[in-house]
Amino acid sequence: MRLRQPFRSAHGVVGHRDVLLVRVVTDGGDGWGECAAPVEAGYTDEHVRGAHTAVRDDLAPRLLALRSCSAEDVAPALSAVTGHPMAKACLEMAVLDASLRADGLSLATLLGGTRGWVEAGVALGIPGSIDELLDAVEAALGDGYRRVKLKIQPGWDIAPVRAVRERYGTDVVVQVDGNGSYGLEDADVLAQLDDFGLAMIEQPLPAAAPLAHHAAMGVRLRTPICLDESIISAAVAAEMIAAEACAVVNIKPGRVGGYLEAKRVHDVCVAVGVPAWCGGMLETGLARAANLGLAALAGFTLAGDLTPAERYLENDIAEPPARRGAMVQVPTAPGVGAVLRPEVVASATTSVERVR
Repeated sequence: MRLRQPFRSAHGVVGHRDVLLVRVVTDGGDGWGECAAPVEAGYTDEHVRGAHTAVRDDLAPRLLALRSCSAEDVAPALSAVTGHPMAKACLEMAVLDASLRADGLSLATLLGGTRGWVEAGVALGIPGSIDELLDAVEAALGDGYRRVKLKIQPGWDIAPVRAVRERYGTDVVVQVDGNGSYGLEDADVLAQLDDFGLAMIEQPLPAAAPLAHHAAMGVRLRTPICLDESIISAAVAAEMIAAEACAVVNIKPGRVGGYLEAKRVHDVCVAVGVPAWCGGMLETGLARAANLGLAALAGFTLAGDLTPAERYLENDIAEPPARRGAMVQVPTAPGVGAVLRPEVVASATTSVERVR
């Protein structure tokens, strides 16, 4: 099904997000999955329209062809279809939700989570001015968060970071995210960020950049480099870490094809002592609940992009988790842990298709 969810900011509703949900109906109960793909292609190869088509025409029929299906069966069954990790992750999540509900287990328990509360940080986009950025940081700190992530790009990097540090000093954990907008030739510019005591610089180079370029950037900068878009599987994570292309890993379940592969990426990081954190894709509270279950694993030692969806959605489809300042409670209910609001789901739904 497709949903239309309004975005909001401190200034009111600023747009809408097109959401793809999948509901799996089994003999043991139903399960829900959410696709993390954005509305338009660009940031990723995937987008909601393409994911919808892939699920309906290529992926769901392969699962339905199985006589029985566990979450571990999803990836092998869909492996013949090239690409579409976010669409595949959506189906895996729905099967996980259904099977866990039937077994009375939470996602955190299945994965081996050890914590009941995890720390969330706030991610801030590129505003219209430095004053607006400082206002946004002030609001985040006022809400109790202790880590802020600033989006940067060529021409918007040194000045905004300097302004935040001058205003708030080093008491605030600050990291920046380049979203792959820099080249190796920008190393001298990014090296200026070393003076600000940042927790990390996330994905400065495009994911498609050669491995040698990522490694060279890591040598050039004192600030730890975190890779996000480049991490598409546990095998790739191991390769990047071995090449010293990153010192931190951002794990996004949708990007790596699901929560079971995300757990394997986590295990790679733990094995070699590389810190990890759980990223987000502006999902609804459904996927945010599952992300909290993943982030309960011991290897997620850094604050993740785990703020409740009500921070940026006008009327979320799930009940928000409990929060104490920067700490967010990990769901313990069977399944992925989300408590859906049926009336919101119904009012936000724009289309429904059934695949049998």
